[in-house]
Amino acid sequence: MSEFRNPLKTARGLGSAKDGVTHFVNQRLTAIALVFTGLYFLLLVVCNASAGYEAVHAMVARPFNAVVLVAFLVAMCWHAALGIQVVIEDYVHSAWGIVLQVINRFVFAIAAIAGVFAVVRIALGN
Repeated sequence: MSEFRNPLKTARGLGSAKDGVTHFVNQRLTAIALVFTGLYFLLLVVCNASAGYEAVHAMVARPFNAVVLVAFLVAMCWHAALGIQVVIEDYVHSAWGIVLQVINRFVFAIAAIAGVFAVVRIALGN
């Protein structure tokens, strides 16, 4: 009896998870954020390439620079996690896919938290 079933009827219960567009938009928004914050970060690095530790520390401690660096770190980790998620979904077709997705989230969350914590410590004078 199943051979008479319309393919659309078979796929109807397996339809869209309604997450693809959100993933696409988030990846594009983080890419746009990375263009601006990345250019600012690159400018800070180039301008302070020959500066000493104290000068770079003081530069990061400025409120605007600290906010831009935090935005850069969060956008970079979020964008990287989204990109690695796509790679895992496309190329890992076993139970390891779920494990790798969880590891992906944890690694980039820890990286973002550590980076933000470091910038905040410098910005608050420690």
